[in-house]
Amino acid sequence: MRRGGRARWTVACALGPARVHRVRCNGAAAHRDLPREDRGPRATSRTEERDVQLGMVGLGKMGGNMAERLRRAGHDVVGYDAFSEKRDVESLEALVQALEAPRVVWVMVPSGEPTRSTVRELGELLSPGDVVIDGGNSKFTDDKVHGEELGAKGLGYIDAGVSGGVWGLENGYALMVGGSVEDVAKAQPVFDALKPPAPHDEAGQPIEGAGFVHAGPCGAGHFAKMVHNGIEYAMMQAYGEGYELLAAVDLIEDVPGVVASWTQGTVIRSWLLDLLVRALQEDPELEKIAGYAEDSGEGRWTVEQAIEHSVPMPAISASLFARFASRQSDSPTMKAVAALRNQFGGHAVQAVDAAEPAEAESPA
Repeated sequence: MRRGGRARWTVACALGPARVHRVRCNGAAAHRDLPREDRGPRATSRTEERDVQLGMVGLGKMGGNMAERLRRAGHDVVGYDAFSEKRDVESLEALVQALEAPRVVWVMVPSGEPTRSTVRELGELLSPGDVVIDGGNSKFTDDKVHGEELGAKGLGYIDAGVSGGVWGLENGYALMVGGSVEDVAKAQPVFDALKPPAPHDEAGQPIEGAGFVHAGPCGAGHFAKMVHNGIEYAMMQAYGEGYELLAAVDLIEDVPGVVASWTQGTVIRSWLLDLLVRALQEDPELEKIAGYAEDSGEGRWTVEQAIEHSVPMPAISASLFARFASRQSDSPTMKAVAALRNQFGGHAVQAVDAAEPAEAESPA
């Protein structure tokens, strides 16, 4: 890669133990002031003003699609992923060497130790003035640790909650970021390329702020994404419960049709509802899917914070507990309930190998 005296910043994005892409980002004014021969290849019309260099660490479902969206926006993305043949460099060290200072490195690795180890390694490789972005689903409490560790070395840190899933490539990614104003400004061209186009209101005016927010200082981005995911849990649970009731009665003859009818003109329409319609089109009775749901952590963290701050959260907590119940083929809780009903009222119990109770029982 050519190294000149150009005023340029770079962004590197990581999502995987070691994966990266590159995007170049120049100060437009400094770029224009240089002689034509010192500017390098002419950028496309979309990037004449902002020549962005981005390093993308991680080329999985999210990282790979984010890199592709940035490329479509006219940016130069170079990727690193130890598990992908699409990588452009062979290590994080090579990534850092490929970027021109001041760098911005976007880490998109799985939360927990993979993210922590990647941030630590980058902290040893980057130079003062560079910025690290954690775009994974890290717990917001990790951000304070990362911010302090990197800050002691003169490095900036941004936490970015990213929503959009596999559809983000086409639709854009909603971004909730935390960090200093100065650090966020360095990465703003990348955020602008990743976020969805601005929607318009009924009068045709753009809705400001949709799809991107600088939520506050370090940690605010991941906290906002945590609450977003908690709300997502409750919404999915409500749609699921509504679907089950519709399917349980003989009165409703077209369950998928009812759900699809809700997608226009109703107060419960949403993208999640659109996805449920899609799922029912593919499998009208959901016969190909087991009623088993994992949780990735954000719902638990949301409920923990609700308890810590005395915030009533019955819907989100119930949706989290419903996921726990989904993983039980035979509930120990309900075994205890059945045993107690038998003890205090002589109510019949069902043997493990029996299809029906031994005798009829009255509700208690």
